[in-house]
Amino acid sequence: MGKINMQKVVIGGLIAGVVLNVVDGLLFGAVLKTQMAAAMQALGKPPMTSAQMPWFIFLDFVAGIGLVWLYAAMRPRYGAGPGTAVKAGVAGWFFAGLLPTLFMWPMHLMPDNIAILPPGGISRPAVRISTGSQ
Repeated sequence: MGKINMQKVVIGGLIAGVVLNVVDGLLFGAVLKTQMAAAMQALGKPPMTSAQMPWFIFLDFVAGIGLVWLYAAMRPRYGAGPGTAVKAGVAGWFFAGLLPTLFMWPMHLMPDNIAILPPGGISRPAVRISTGSQ
């Protein structure tokens, strides 16, 4: 197996991060905005503010790079292409999204539709990886 080309991973990850930022901006800034505000209020926390946005934007880029790296690591075993991107996306979502959420689920911190599977929950990592992996 060859070495992972980290320059391509970073470039692809930044592209994937842009896609992730757009999707998350629409999803959490518009579609789920009211539900997120209600969930935060139920927790006794203030609603999200624009001052928090740089942190989330940064994390989306980190996630994009991490997911493209995962794709690059899986590529020698599964081959190049969208099938491997979907596998990497599902694996990334499972370990970084679903599994930690399931640990917190019994505490009922967030409504189920926000916590477990927001619209496109599984497809978002796959789309991020496939856009950044080309």
